[in-house]
Amino acid sequence: MAGSIQVHHGRGEAQGVVHITLSHPGKFNAMSRAMWRELKAVFTAIQADPQARCVLLRGEGGHFCAGGDIAEYPSFRFNEAELRQFHEDEVWGGLQAMLDCDVPIVAQIEGNCMGAGVEMASCCDLRVASATARFGAPIARLGFPMAPKEAALVAQAAGTTVARAMLLAAEVFDAPAMLAHGFLTKVLAEAEVAGHSQALAQRIAGLAPQAARLNKQILRAILASNRPVASADTAQAAPDLIANSVLVPDAAYAYADSAEHREGISAFLAKRKPQF
Repeated sequence: MAGSIQVHHGRGEAQGVVHITLSHPGKFNAMSRAMWRELKAVFTAIQADPQARCVLLRGEGGHFCAGGDIAEYPSFRFNEAELRQFHEDEVWGGLQAMLDCDVPIVAQIEGNCMGAGVEMASCCDLRVASATARFGAPIARLGFPMAPKEAALVAQAAGTTVARAMLLAAEVFDAPAMLAHGFLTKVLAEAEVAGHSQALAQRIAGLAPQAARLNKQILRAILASNRPVASADTAQAAPDLIANSVLVPDAAYAYADSAEHREGISAFLAKRKPQF
């Protein structure tokens, strides 16, 4: 089996939540080439679906993703053109589709989260992990580096110190350490992760969907500006540094007269629950 990306649309209280499950039995959900192509198609479809309000990404069988499917590697990795096509088109195609998705993405991380798993988790907005989850990218043991775009993605999400340890020393981090480094949103007991992740996804799905998509677009623009403030002292000395580095989209305030915007304000003033 080449593995698959399973998609399930929530109903009832989970209306608006799209459940995506990485499934590769016997391989801790390692990503095959076919799965990378599926990942791109799935997130491209979610981006175009106005009913999608939150994505919950998880792995099957108590593991998130153990990396790439190494059994496939001999068939293409030793040819430069094929290796480039794999990373630039297939892998990055899937990751870019996740990054381009304006629908909030929650990662439910359990067990192994290695290599490709860390990369996909880095594309998520909120990351909830089991206390027993393990994170790393020990590909130095396999004799190759992480592709440039993928390394930049992990370094941005997990921090350069963590990325260097993973890539240069093949270091594996536990969940509490990744929480301390700011990569994870929350760490819970193994039995609590699924329930908390589902509740979080449903909470997001119940909030204003247009606002969520616009917030993701704004945050993406901030990251794309690539002009971070060096320190808190710098920010205090030059408070306009961050603001002046952000490219404001032309349509940033086009939501002004939208029904969702009006409903949110009206409901608050009327002390009732908004109907989005």
